[in-house]
Amino acid sequence: MAVIRDIAIIALAVESVIVGILVIILAWQTYRLVRAIHNELEPLVRDMEETAQIVRGTAEYVSRSVVTPTVKVSKTFAAVRRAAKAAKEFRSKKEG
Repeated sequence: MAVIRDIAIIALAVESVIVGILVIILAWQTYRLVRAIHNELEPLVRDMEETAQIVRGTAEYVSRSVVTPTVKVSKTFAAVRRAAKAAKEFRSKKEG
């Protein structure tokens, strides 16, 4: 009976050592995976930031080149319409 007990204790000790080694290997592989993912994502994030800067610059350019002049023209037409309406009202009051 003592021999079986001793063999069981030795088997459990060997199993514990093997499990410990496997846990260390798993932790190392996890570290390598995280590092590889980080190294892959870093250039992607940098490219996304560059793309965002380009989009921001393009939006500012379009705003300056297209939207602002269009708004100015619309303001001018609105002012002309108001002036024409005011002149028409003035003329109708003067005639009436």
